[in-house]
Amino acid sequence: MLKENNEQYFRWISDLKQKIQQSQIKAAIQVNSALIEMYWDLGKEISERSFENTYGSGFFKQLSQDLRNEFPEIKGFSSSNLRFFEIFYQFYSQEVTNLQQVVREFKIDDKPNLQQVVGEFKSEENQNRQQLVGEFPQKLFLIPWGHHIQIFTKCKNVTEALFYINKTVENGWSRAVLLNMISGNLYQSQGKAITNFSKTLPDYDSELVKQTLKDPYIFDFLNISENFKERELENALIDNIQKFLIELGNGFAFVGKQVEMKVGNQSFFLDLLFYHIKLKRYVVIELKSGEFEPEHAGKLNFYVTSVDKQLRDENDNATVGLIICKTKDDIIAEYSLTDLHKPLGISSYELRKILPDNFKSSLPSIEEIENELNKNINTK
Repeated sequence: MLKENNEQYFRWISDLKQKIQQSQIKAAIQVNSALIEMYWDLGKEISERSFENTYGSGFFKQLSQDLRNEFPEIKGFSSSNLRFFEIFYQFYSQEVTNLQQVVREFKIDDKPNLQQVVGEFKSEENQNRQQLVGEFPQKLFLIPWGHHIQIFTKCKNVTEALFYINKTVENGWSRAVLLNMISGNLYQSQGKAITNFSKTLPDYDSELVKQTLKDPYIFDFLNISENFKERELENALIDNIQKFLIELGNGFAFVGKQVEMKVGNQSFFLDLLFYHIKLKRYVVIELKSGEFEPEHAGKLNFYVTSVDKQLRDENDNATVGLIICKTKDDIIAEYSLTDLHKPLGISSYELRKILPDNFKSSLPSIEEIENELNKNINTK
């Protein structure tokens, strides 16, 4: 008889649970892959046969009814979803000429086929796009249909769509996070911060680190009044730390705010300190509620030096500094970083939901809302 304190048994149970969970994940991926492939094939059939032109606007309604009657156990055959199948196929097939054959023949665990697939794709842009296209067949099957709808209905072209497919797979984005990233235009902003990384970091590291920064950062999850001060912005971001971390990107871990660094006989305080787990380096962030000034860069350079000397150990890579300001002149920003020896970046931020100073005071309090509700209840 097993005893409750049998450690070997409980370790075995723990390992067994992990294996079962991994099997469930693999099964879910396989089911999703088959589903997306079926949606692609249906979209291809609908597009190529052009039945809508023949039978008119009632075609999708009739097709939906027929498929539901034949396959009542399968969900997803609504008329609106059938239209999406066609759009899904047309969106990608217009630019990737052999995609229909790829999706029909490619299997996730069929590695030899992938090399053949990569060679068949036609690319008109840079090496980054070619890399995205090369990974596309496999990544296409790994994200849910709801994510796909948001991507191909909101992205301007296949290259942008591939970017968000990649990011969704890499970061495990929910649909809500994906929508936030698309609305924040991550595709255009990633890697756009002004930096001196090409002069202060090794070649193999420079571009990788730059891609972790963006410009602008979208802080539309903050509700703060106009004419706020830097400390108010800092506190608001920390109060929304989960959303702030999502906006910063995958890999950032929060270390602290107003982190004290003692240099000589003085104490200096870093606005925000993070550690990037993937890049294995500290990231110092300074927030500016106004326009960027050249002296901001010199001060951040000093802060980064202090972190390198006091916190960084032999396993950490060089610390990076980032100024996030309300506005900046790009030329002034570039000049300010030219002769500084520490890796620094300068970005801006946008607040899309700023409340006017007199707006919050005009909102009813919780007590006022409750009193009004009680009045309505009592009058009924």
